[in-house]
Amino acid sequence: MRTTVPFLILAVLTLAGGVAAMTLRRLVHCALALTVSFAGLAALYLNLGAEFAGLAQLLVYVGAIAILIVFAILLTRGGDDKAEPSFSPAGPAGAVLALAVFAVLAWAVETSGLAHPAAIPAAPPEPMRALGFALMQRYVLPLEVIGLMLTAAMIGAVILALREKRPQTPESPRSAAP
Repeated sequence: MRTTVPFLILAVLTLAGGVAAMTLRRLVHCALALTVSFAGLAALYLNLGAEFAGLAQLLVYVGAIAILIVFAILLTRGGDDKAEPSFSPAGPAGAVLALAVFAVLAWAVETSGLAHPAAIPAAPPEPMRALGFALMQRYVLPLEVIGLMLTAAMIGAVILALREKRPQTPESPRSAAP
């Protein structure tokens, strides 16, 4: 198997995003690095010819899950303005552990019979086209309803997060001065 330059660039980008997501200290930076890793994985799928898997990865993980994580972090965090270093001290140990797990998984895949299968014929491009037609013709109403429900949920979350705090009133009449 010959490795191409675009594949190497995408692989390095995906791995760098994953390593940054594990080693950065601030939660927002970790979530954004995870988004980069998800996008790199989607680009790898597209580069390898798996259009449906790549577009599903892009829509579901980058477009929904990662953005949801970022919004949840930004809407729920308090005033944590502590000056902390960007990288966690547990980063090197995590990197060593991740490399060990990667080595075991790479060995398991390489020694299995699935790593070197016989010639597999290319899948016809028709299923992707049929799926697109089904989503945009037969299932367009459920797709739009789901989109409206997700939009309403996001607006509700923003309204709940931005609700003004009411000033606290004294609970007992004893606190008032005579």
